[in-house]
Order: sequence, then C-alpha cells, then structure tokens
Amino acid sequence: MKSLSQRLKQDEILIAPGVFDMISAKVADSLGFDVLYMTGYGVVASHLGLPDAGIATYTDMVSRVRQIAEGTKTPLIADGDTGYGGLLNLEHTVRGYERAGATAIQLEDQEFPKKCGHMLGRNVVPLEDMLAKIRVARDTRDSDEFLIIARTDSRTTLGLDEALRRADAFAEAGADILFVESPESEEEMRTICERFDLPLLANMVEGGRTPVLSRDDLQSLGYKIALFPGSGFLAAGQALKAVYTDLKETGSTAGSKVDFYPFAEFSQLMGFGQVYDFEQKYK
Repeated sequence: MKSLSQRLKQDEILIAPGVFDMISAKVADSLGFDVLYMTGYGVVASHLGLPDAGIATYTDMVSRVRQIAEGTKTPLIADGDTGYGGLLNLEHTVRGYERAGATAIQLEDQEFPKKCGHMLGRNVVPLEDMLAKIRVARDTRDSDEFLIIARTDSRTTLGLDEALRRADAFAEAGADILFVESPESEEEMRTICERFDLPLLANMVEGGRTPVLSRDDLQSLGYKIALFPGSGFLAAGQALKAVYTDLKETGSTAGSKVDFYPFAEFSQLMGFGQVYDFEQKYK
C-alpha cells in the first residue's frame, strides 16, 4: 500500500473524508479514497457527546486513532489538537499516534483550551512556542513517512498576513504539510497557495468560514489535500434525526422515506462474512 508521502507525489489532489467512528471509517475505507481524516470535532462528538473545546484527552484520542487505523487499509491523518499539554506531552502524543498507526498528525497553534477551527474566539500561542512543537514532533517520530501537518488558526483573530508569516516559519521549522485554517474567500486561498512550495491542505467545512469549492477549483488553486471533516457526521446526524422523527411520529419505520443502507450489505461491511467463513472452517 502506498504511504501518504507517496500519494502526495500524484498530480491529483487528495480528497480526505472525515471519519469519526468505525462505521464512518469502514464506509469511507471501502470506497477507495487516497487518505482518511480522523476529525477531532467528530470524534469528540461521537465518543463523548461533547464540544470540540479542549475537553478530550490524549487517552481519549489515541485509542480512537488505534481503533480506526487497525480497522482500515487507507492512510490516516489524525487530529492531534495542540498536543494535549506541554512539549513533553507533545512528544508522548506524537510517539503514541505514530505507533497507533496514523500516517500523519495535525498539530495547531491555538492556546489551550482549543476550539473548532471555524469558531470565533480562537487565540494562538506565541510563534516560538509552536515552532518548538514542530521541532519536537520532527525529532520524536520514528520514520520520516510519519508526516507533520502544522496548522495555524491565526487568520481569524490576527489576519491573513500573520497566518502567512507563521506558515513560513512552520515550513522552516520542518513541517511536512502546511494548514492555514479558515481563509475567508477564494482570493485568500489563492494567496496562500501562491506563497508556499510545501503541500497545502484545505479544510472544507459545510457552513464554516471558508468557501466550499469543487475538487477542480481546489486543485487549480494549488492545494494538495482537501479535508471534508464534517460531511459524514453532518449527514449522519440529519439521517438519524429524520428516521427517529418518523419513528416517534408514526411508531414505525414502515413507509419511511429515509434511504436505508441494505442490511445484508451493512453486515458484510462489518465483517459477518468473515464470521461465517470462520465458523465453516472450524465447524
């Protein structure tokens, strides 16, 4: 299987769906994407039922990384938030994520407690603090194939110029992929892409601060990876609301207009075919 670094050498932009539990991970994995993205927002919502506001711990998250990586074949980018503490904590996080099976870790320059990257009120740490994180991450990883994605959240509070200045410094400190979070127009996205030679990541959040563009538009701008972190859990939430509303109002799903995943196919996706094969072998 190709690593993420090998796939980044392709001409085509890599589209990364957000996965947040094993159902979403297995569905996405079955469809042949080049890379998956373990979304912090989605994992915290699914696993804890809480907002993505610095509440989840390293232990909460690394267990999800391991579960998703072991249950899928596609390279996995994993959200590492701010590293879950100081530099020693960050070293532990990087080592843990790599050993859990992630192919890349996303680290950001927000103050703790962090917030979702498309919320207002995000503050960032001094630049030198983030550069130290990147240096620790670079020195800690066992393999250069484990990529470091450096994200700045400074655009919303401090403006695009500061975000660009920080991303320049992230590149010099040894980041493999740059992530300038929440640009607010296509023109700002073009400015970002014209600035850097390293692979760039676009974050496409439906209802967020950045315009959601087509694959061709993102590629023509110069992005190398496009995350769609919320698409899965927003669609799943809407489908659950619809089917549970039908059930509450009518007392049954008979006649429901919800498009159900065929039960037999879903059972195969979850591995019941292997259960049957096992039972036949050892019957």
